[in-house]
Amino acid sequence: MTATTQQPRQNGQEQLLTPGEVAALFRVDPKTVTRWATAGRIGSIRTPGGHRRFRESEVRTLLAELTNDVNRTV
Repeated sequence: MTATTQQPRQNGQEQLLTPGEVAALFRVDPKTVTRWATAGRIGSIRTPGGHRRFRESEVRTLLAELTNDVNRTV
């Protein structure tokens, strides 16, 4: 499944995205997303296995902000 086709969880929890899914939205490498999380540019959650997950709402907000910034400078 891709980030654009996933449905919200039915128990009210927010959808979490993998670094690969976030990278696809931003058109960057997944390692770049991990660096952003390490630098604090985007929040992440660690699974019990130590993998990073990202809140979809936060990712989409950041994407919208960056898109708006680019459109303003053109």
